[in-house]
Amino acid sequence: MAKQKMYNVPAAQSSKPRAKDSAPRRELIANNKKARHDYLIEDVYEAGLVLSGTEVKALRAGRASLIDGWVSIDHNQEAWLEGAHISEYSHGTWTNHAPRRKRKLLLHRQELIRLADRSTDKGYTIIPLQLYFLDGRAKVEIAVARGKREFDKRQALRERQDNLEAHRAMRHRQHM
Repeated sequence: MAKQKMYNVPAAQSSKPRAKDSAPRRELIANNKKARHDYLIEDVYEAGLVLSGTEVKALRAGRASLIDGWVSIDHNQEAWLEGAHISEYSHGTWTNHAPRRKRKLLLHRQELIRLADRSTDKGYTIIPLQLYFLDGRAKVEIAVARGKREFDKRQALRERQDNLEAHRAMRHRQHM
Protein backbone atom coordinates (compact mmCIF):
# COMPACT_ATOMS: atom_id res chain seq x y z
CA MET A 1 0.00 0.00 0.00
CA ALA A 2 1.09 3.51 -0.82
CA LYS A 3 1.50 5.97 1.96
CA GLN A 4 -0.94 8.90 1.91
CA LYS A 5 0.52 12.38 2.03
CA MET A 6 -0.75 14.68 4.74
CA TYR A 7 -1.02 18.32 3.81
CA ASN A 8 -0.99 21.10 6.36
CA VAL A 9 -4.20 22.97 5.53
CA PRO A 10 -5.22 25.91 7.77
CA ALA A 11 -8.64 25.74 9.40
CA ALA A 12 -11.38 27.63 7.58
CA GLN A 13 -12.14 31.08 8.90
CA SER A 14 -15.71 31.42 10.13
CA SER A 15 -17.74 34.37 8.89
CA LYS A 16 -19.02 35.17 12.38
CA PRO A 17 -17.08 37.60 14.56
CA ARG A 18 -14.97 35.83 17.15
CA ALA A 19 -15.14 38.25 20.07
CA LYS A 20 -18.24 39.83 21.51
CA ASP A 21 -16.59 43.25 21.55
CA SER A 22 -15.99 43.31 17.80
CA ALA A 23 -18.04 45.70 15.70
CA PRO A 24 -21.45 44.45 14.55
CA ARG A 25 -21.82 43.61 10.86
CA ARG A 26 -24.24 45.95 9.11
CA GLU A 27 -25.41 45.10 5.59
CA LEU A 28 -27.41 47.90 3.95
CA ILE A 29 -30.40 46.76 1.89
CA ALA A 30 -32.32 49.94 1.07
CA ASN A 31 -31.75 53.64 1.66
CA ASN A 32 -34.43 56.34 1.47
CA LYS A 33 -32.48 59.24 -0.09
CA LYS A 34 -35.66 61.14 -0.88
CA ALA A 35 -36.54 61.35 2.83
CA ARG A 36 -33.52 63.50 3.67
CA HIS A 37 -34.41 65.83 0.80
CA ASP A 38 -38.11 66.17 1.65
CA TYR A 39 -37.93 66.22 5.47
CA LEU A 40 -35.96 67.73 8.34
CA ILE A 41 -34.87 64.75 10.45
CA GLU A 42 -35.20 65.30 14.20
CA ASP A 43 -35.04 62.00 16.15
CA VAL A 44 -33.75 58.69 14.81
CA TYR A 45 -34.65 55.24 16.19
CA GLU A 46 -33.68 51.68 15.30
CA ALA A 47 -36.52 49.15 15.19
CA GLY A 48 -36.69 45.44 14.59
CA LEU A 49 -38.93 44.11 11.83
CA VAL A 50 -41.34 41.17 11.92
CA LEU A 51 -40.96 39.37 8.57
CA SER A 52 -42.02 36.14 6.90
CA GLY A 53 -39.50 33.70 5.40
CA THR A 54 -39.89 34.79 1.79
CA GLU A 55 -39.50 38.45 2.82
CA VAL A 56 -36.15 37.70 4.44
CA LYS A 57 -34.97 35.89 1.31
CA ALA A 58 -36.08 38.79 -0.89
CA LEU A 59 -34.25 41.23 1.39
CA ARG A 60 -31.07 39.14 1.22
CA ALA A 61 -31.33 39.53 -2.57
CA GLY A 62 -31.59 43.31 -2.08
CA ARG A 63 -35.17 43.63 -3.38
CA ALA A 64 -36.68 46.44 -1.26
CA SER A 65 -37.70 50.08 -1.53
CA LEU A 66 -38.58 52.56 1.21
CA ILE A 67 -39.52 55.50 -1.03
CA ASP A 68 -43.26 55.60 -0.27
CA GLY A 69 -42.99 54.17 3.24
CA TRP A 70 -44.25 55.63 6.51
CA VAL A 71 -44.81 54.45 10.06
CA SER A 72 -48.20 54.46 11.79
CA ILE A 73 -48.95 53.86 15.45
CA ASP A 74 -52.34 52.32 16.21
CA HIS A 75 -54.53 52.57 19.30
CA ASN A 76 -52.85 49.49 20.84
CA GLN A 77 -49.51 51.34 20.93
CA GLU A 78 -48.03 49.17 18.17
CA ALA A 79 -45.91 50.60 15.35
CA TRP A 80 -46.43 49.44 11.76
CA LEU A 81 -44.29 50.04 8.67
CA GLU A 82 -46.64 50.78 5.78
CA GLY A 83 -46.06 51.50 2.10
CA ALA A 84 -42.59 49.94 2.00
CA HIS A 85 -42.13 47.60 -0.96
CA ILE A 86 -40.40 44.24 -0.57
CA SER A 87 -40.62 42.40 -3.89
CA GLU A 88 -41.90 38.85 -3.99
CA TYR A 89 -39.24 36.19 -3.69
CA SER A 90 -38.50 34.87 -7.18
CA HIS A 91 -38.34 31.20 -6.10
CA GLY A 92 -41.32 31.47 -3.75
CA THR A 93 -44.48 29.42 -4.23
CA TRP A 94 -48.00 29.98 -2.95
CA THR A 95 -46.40 30.94 0.41
CA ASN A 96 -45.04 34.19 -1.07
CA HIS A 97 -45.87 37.47 0.68
CA ALA A 98 -47.76 40.56 -0.49
CA PRO A 99 -45.19 43.20 -1.56
CA ARG A 100 -46.78 46.20 0.23
CA ARG A 101 -48.27 44.59 3.33
CA LYS A 102 -48.12 46.21 6.79
CA ARG A 103 -45.13 45.01 8.80
CA LYS A 104 -44.91 45.23 12.56
CA LEU A 105 -42.03 47.17 14.10
CA LEU A 106 -40.40 46.08 17.35
CA LEU A 107 -39.62 48.99 19.68
CA HIS A 108 -39.36 49.53 23.44
CA ARG A 109 -42.51 50.78 25.14
CA GLN A 110 -40.94 54.17 26.03
CA GLU A 111 -39.84 54.67 22.41
CA LEU A 112 -43.37 53.88 21.22
CA ILE A 113 -44.86 56.44 23.64
CA ARG A 114 -42.35 59.10 22.52
CA LEU A 115 -43.05 58.37 18.85
CA ALA A 116 -46.82 58.48 19.37
CA ASP A 117 -46.57 61.86 21.13
CA ARG A 118 -44.36 63.41 18.45
CA SER A 119 -46.37 62.06 15.52
CA THR A 120 -49.56 63.75 16.77
CA ASP A 121 -47.88 67.19 16.66
CA LYS A 122 -48.78 69.26 13.62
CA GLY A 123 -46.39 68.84 10.70
CA TYR A 124 -44.56 65.79 12.07
CA THR A 125 -44.49 62.29 10.64
CA ILE A 126 -42.49 59.10 11.11
CA ILE A 127 -40.59 57.85 8.07
CA PRO A 128 -38.16 54.98 7.38
CA LEU A 129 -34.61 56.02 6.47
CA GLN A 130 -32.72 52.76 6.02
CA LEU A 131 -33.37 49.04 5.93
CA TYR A 132 -30.46 46.77 6.84
CA PHE A 133 -29.32 43.54 8.45
CA LEU A 134 -27.49 43.94 11.75
CA ASP A 135 -25.74 40.67 12.66
CA GLY A 136 -28.32 38.76 10.63
CA ARG A 137 -31.42 40.49 12.01
CA ALA A 138 -33.55 42.79 9.87
CA LYS A 139 -33.64 46.35 11.23
CA VAL A 140 -35.17 49.57 9.99
CA GLU A 141 -33.96 53.04 10.94
CA ILE A 142 -36.96 55.33 11.43
CA ALA A 143 -37.07 59.05 12.13
CA VAL A 144 -39.44 61.66 13.43
CA ALA A 145 -39.39 64.27 10.68
CA ARG A 146 -40.97 67.58 9.75
CA GLY A 147 -41.78 68.29 6.12
CA LYS A 148 -39.72 70.90 4.29
CA ARG A 149 -41.30 73.64 2.23
CA GLU A 150 -40.22 74.17 -1.37
CA PHE A 151 -38.04 77.13 -0.36
CA ASP A 152 -36.17 75.00 2.21
CA LYS A 153 -35.48 72.32 -0.40
CA ARG A 154 -34.05 74.84 -2.88
CA GLN A 155 -31.91 76.41 -0.15
CA ALA A 156 -30.53 73.00 0.91
CA LEU A 157 -29.64 72.16 -2.71
CA ARG A 158 -27.93 75.54 -3.12
CA GLU A 159 -25.88 75.02 0.08
CA ARG A 160 -24.86 71.54 -1.06
CA GLN A 161 -23.80 72.85 -4.47
CA ASP A 162 -21.76 75.65 -2.85
CA ASN A 163 -20.00 73.16 -0.56
CA LEU A 164 -19.14 70.90 -3.52
CA GLU A 165 -17.68 73.82 -5.46
CA ALA A 166 -15.62 74.90 -2.44
CA HIS A 167 -14.23 71.37 -2.00
CA ARG A 168 -13.36 71.17 -5.70
CA ALA A 169 -11.58 74.53 -5.55
CA MET A 170 -9.60 73.48 -2.48
CA ARG A 171 -8.62 70.17 -4.04
CA HIS A 172 -7.57 71.92 -7.25
CA ARG A 173 -5.52 74.44 -5.23
CA GLN A 174 -3.75 71.67 -3.28
CA HIS A 175 -2.61 69.93 -6.46
CA MET A 176 -0.92 73.02 -7.87
